Amino acid sequence: MKYDLVTILGPTATGKTKLSANLAYHFNGEIISADSRQVYKGLDLGSGKDLRDYRVNNKSIKYYLIDIIEPNQEFNVFQFSQYFKKVYKGITSKGKLPFMVGGTGLYLSSILQNYELSKADFNNKKIDELEEKPHEELKSILRKLNPNLHNTTDLTSKKRTIKAIIVARDSKNDKSEDIHVNSYNIGINVEKAELKKRIKQRLTTRLEEGMIDEVEELLSKGISYDKLFFFGLEYKFIAMYLKKELNYNNMFQKLNSAIVSFAKRQMTWFRKMEREGVKISWIEGPEFTQAKKLIEDNVI
Repeated sequence: MKYDLVTILGPTATGKTKLSANLAYHFNGEIISADSRQVYKGLDLGSGKDLRDYRVNNKSIKYYLIDIIEPNQEFNVFQFSQYFKKVYKGITSKGKLPFMVGGTGLYLSSILQNYELSKADFNNKKIDELEEKPHEELKSILRKLNPNLHNTTDLTSKKRTIKAIIVARDSKNDKSEDIHVNSYNIGINVEKAELKKRIKQRLTTRLEEGMIDEVEELLSKGISYDKLFFFGLEYKFIAMYLKKELNYNNMFQKLNSAIVSFAKRQMTWFRKMEREGVKISWIEGPEFTQAKKLIEDNVI
């Protein structure tokens, strides 16, 4: 079987970035980030960009889809898919091996499971027509339009359901440029107690390195508290601390627990992908030798 992409996935704090950079160095590759927050400029420590990890043996490993838009702009899975396809073609045209790396399940699935996505046209007339209908009817319309609904949060509020209906309707008429990749997927698994330890250590380090200053800088540039809540996790809880809704200790404890819960949800998503037919070769920890052998045996 010919693979034209290597995907490195796993929950947060498992060492994906460093492992991927080392593998890209070894296999003449370049990295496409699949992270929903690293696309934003200024979300550095909180989103875990770890840009220094992209330098291996005095060589900078080329990476994409990091720092591509301003934090006051919107970014979604359709845009990710479009960016990915363009970058993927560019990397392969140079004879290099693309590595997709990240933990945002929806972004990973959109490529590995070939989601059919389209750019939706949100005009007021369309929205007003749907607003007149009760939420239960809207949910029924969405389920008929999209029987294999990937994102069940689209059913949680009327506003989200309306948006999803418009996307689903438009997708029938305007499919995004289609490419089908054949990816060899490596998952990094870390034992639960060890992962909790890594998460706590990393959080402590990032706070010491100035993560609160980073959030204050975003606020000074006009990013609203609502947008920080939208970014979630580090940005949400530090925003609550800055608003004096939490003291420092409570912020740390609640944020640490939220990141642990997030890691569990990531693993739940990856297991769901496996049940739906995505093959993932799991390794224990970010073990370079093991990952290298898997690529040598299956890809190269």
